[in-house]
Amino acid sequence: MIRKTLALGLLAGAAIATTAQAADVDHVLLISVDGLHALDVARYAESNPTSAFAELARHGVTYSNARTPANSDSFPGLLALVTGGSPVSHGFFYDVSYDRTLFDPTNTSCSGAAGNTVTLDESIDLYNSANVSQNVIDPTKLPRGRDAHGNCVPLYPHSLLKTNTIFEVVKGRGGVTAWADKHPAYDLVNGPSGKGVDDLYTPEITNVGGFDATVSVDCTVANDQLKVAGILNQIKGLNHDGTRHVGVPAVFGMNFQAVSVGQKLAKDNSDGSCSSSTHTGLPGGYLDGAGTPTPVLAYGLQQTDAALASMIAGLKQQGLYNSTVIIVTAKHGQSPINPVKVNKPGHFADLVAALSDSTTNPGGIAIGNANNCATGACGFVQDDDVALIWLGDQTQTQATIDYLNTNAKALFIDEVLGGDELKLKFNDPAHDSRTPDIIVQPIYGTIYTTSKKKNAEHGGLSFGDTNVGLIVSNPHLGGAVVKTPVTTAQVAPTILRALDIEPEALNSVRVEHTTVLPGLWDEHRDER
Repeated sequence: MIRKTLALGLLAGAAIATTAQAADVDHVLLISVDGLHALDVARYAESNPTSAFAELARHGVTYSNARTPANSDSFPGLLALVTGGSPVSHGFFYDVSYDRTLFDPTNTSCSGAAGNTVTLDESIDLYNSANVSQNVIDPTKLPRGRDAHGNCVPLYPHSLLKTNTIFEVVKGRGGVTAWADKHPAYDLVNGPSGKGVDDLYTPEITNVGGFDATVSVDCTVANDQLKVAGILNQIKGLNHDGTRHVGVPAVFGMNFQAVSVGQKLAKDNSDGSCSSSTHTGLPGGYLDGAGTPTPVLAYGLQQTDAALASMIAGLKQQGLYNSTVIIVTAKHGQSPINPVKVNKPGHFADLVAALSDSTTNPGGIAIGNANNCATGACGFVQDDDVALIWLGDQTQTQATIDYLNTNAKALFIDEVLGGDELKLKFNDPAHDSRTPDIIVQPIYGTIYTTSKKKNAEHGGLSFGDTNVGLIVSNPHLGGAVVKTPVTTAQVAPTILRALDIEPEALNSVRVEHTTVLPGLWDEHRDER
């Protein structure tokens, strides 16, 4: 048989030399520090040798060349970590996207032509009269489609996922599971069964029409701390609010927002709504292209590190540190790092509309029609530091690609991904209802927005967006740095391998041939 032992990884030239120092792994703690670049990890650990980041790196393998497998929005970013796949198998490109087979939330009979925007962000929460989220989903705000019996029903995020998750697999093997995230829409991680996560905690960070914690790094830290408190309870074997003993999860974790918000903010607490802000008026982001953080971003990094330290301390107090693999990574990066690269020319479709022939050229008309479509089967345009285009009339795809390439300079375009080039990376949009017809990657530093609140964003395919920090840590691991390219999709099969579960239990691992991360196990045949 094959014996697998978590090994002491030592970087030796281009290869990893391993010694089989066995570790019985019973738990995996997965942490996403949204926005965290590999550069952030390296700089912080070097400058703060007693930090949690440094401790995890000293007893872990740091993958300095890790990237997300696809575009870097939060949904595909998280799904890479928990399914082992990309939009090819899990079916999500963005939290607000389009599906050519679904219907508007108000279309309760699923009548007429199929196709509609799919909105799965904070706007689908159930709110009270004071515009405070109740941290549950309002089903009347969900897209609709037909179930297996032909009934027109609201579709929850988990039911739109096309593949299973680590939570479903681990729970199916008898393990307790838990996750905490920023919106109730992260019901997504439950997987198609809807039951993968035993303890899902989603304290809303952005209330529509109400308080938005992301206006300030301080209030964002406070929201993060709600989830940290939940993790500390789970380490004690309790549920997230400490009211029931359920056992320590086999796989659990959370996302942090403070670093991402600290990177984005043009000015902290710009509207004065965060009463606890200690950084009001200060800019976020980086001071230079070398990744020197501003005080706002530095605070986000420091508080996140302190939270990680509290988790490490909690695991040690409960006698769980040696039997727990801690994985720290990110759903996505953020760009640009260099502040002189920031360019905010306006929304992509508005830039197209400003072209002199946008109302006469078939490509310009196709984009205009998609952008001006409120509901129904007429397409959609989504943008940040990327533009995703679903056309109402797919026969206009090549004309639209040609039009965008012709006007690349005026539209700040670096690359137009469509046609055969798009199909090399993603499913064919002619046969896949979720895949955009065209993906536009702008010149690095360009954010398609008019917002004065942010100077960085994610969502695209650039290096700044996709290159993220990744550390896999356990006391039985020695400090090693792997520079071989890896993707964050490899985290999911690695989690299962650590728990002695076959990675192929994940559908996406089988479909996309996702491998475990290198340098962690010494595998040899037992002669018995």
